[in-house]
Amino acid sequence: MAAATTTTQPPPHVIEECSSVRLLSDGSIIRDPDPEFPPSIHDDGSIEWKDLPFGPPHLSLHLRLYRPKLLCSSSSSAKLPVVFYFHGGGYCFGSRTWSIFHDCGLRLASSLSAFVISPDYRLAPEHRLPAAIHDGAAALDWLHSDPDPWLAQSADLSRVFVSGESAGANLAHHLALRSARTDPDRIRIKGFILLMPFFAGVDRTKSESECPSDAFLPLDRSDQYWRLALPLGATRDDPLANPFSLGGSELESAALGPLMVVVGERDMLRDRGVEYGRRLKEMGKSVEMVELKGKEHGFFAMNSWSEDAGDLVRLIGRFMDEHHK
Repeated sequence: MAAATTTTQPPPHVIEECSSVRLLSDGSIIRDPDPEFPPSIHDDGSIEWKDLPFGPPHLSLHLRLYRPKLLCSSSSSAKLPVVFYFHGGGYCFGSRTWSIFHDCGLRLASSLSAFVISPDYRLAPEHRLPAAIHDGAAALDWLHSDPDPWLAQSADLSRVFVSGESAGANLAHHLALRSARTDPDRIRIKGFILLMPFFAGVDRTKSESECPSDAFLPLDRSDQYWRLALPLGATRDDPLANPFSLGGSELESAALGPLMVVVGERDMLRDRGVEYGRRLKEMGKSVEMVELKGKEHGFFAMNSWSEDAGDLVRLIGRFMDEHHK
């Protein structure tokens, strides 16, 4: 009787890499440990912070709260404006725990004298869009569902601003649309701050076509992020990526709150951000456009305590002052 033969399956191999994410031939995904950015050197103790869970328990989502100690002491009755900050990362990587994004929370809380909330959201390709947008909405809803004493003591829920950088700014755009569709009395969002928003489209813009390959965010990497983040079969003209793919009809009919749109002169995404602001203005929306000369994509997150970042934060503060009532 012939001996039975067994076939040994070859071990899974890497078929694609995307920054710290590796996709294997068996469909599994490996994420490298969080990158070792230089530890924050700006946590001088003036801002206290803590992590809390939010959303459905099975998703294991967390957010980080920041508040200035002196303004939130037991003897102070001050209520601070609330600023959501959604991190970037192409919807494929990033976390509130990364030192660069933690520094952003510290900087915003310190310089804006604000109660800052930095939520995580599910990442692609394990969780394709619109999962991250649902998580962002859950973070906003958390304001009215969590009894944490920091909120009651320090947060002015009548002065809420939603900000994000890169993919986080794309997320903020979708939350602006959601806010226009839902009960405006539930969460009083006074404005939306989009820093170098991560938009796309099938047809290339001039800044995309002329983007150098050694840019901080090159075109091929942006395309890869969208391919991994969009629903299977979707193109970059999906409304999740391209706000004007359907002619902008949803934007035109939406009662959007005031927006501040910031673009970098040397950012591949510059032209899309400029078009976004221009077309919203043509629709009669309240939009402030800011172009930062000489700036590349991600400059705020990569050095949020730089002098240039300070200039940006002051612009954000002025926008908040103008729209807090």
